[in-house]
Amino acid sequence: MPIVVDIDVMLAKRKMSVGELADRVGITPANLAVLKNGRAKAVRFATLAALCDVLECQPGDLLRWEAAGAAGG
Repeated sequence: MPIVVDIDVMLAKRKMSVGELADRVGITPANLAVLKNGRAKAVRFATLAALCDVLECQPGDLLRWEAAGAAGG
């Protein structure tokens, strides 16, 4: 998939666990894992906004586009 999710990068920078982030955002750890591991088909803007609020970042810090054929793609 050409959209790469970098939530784990921001979690490491903020020294926060998946469970803590899920709790503060208001989603289940399982749903956060689906998003974090790139298996989600969509993300609600409200969820993206909540992630950015909790992680104190911009959407571009969490999501990036990677051209087909690039490393990992």
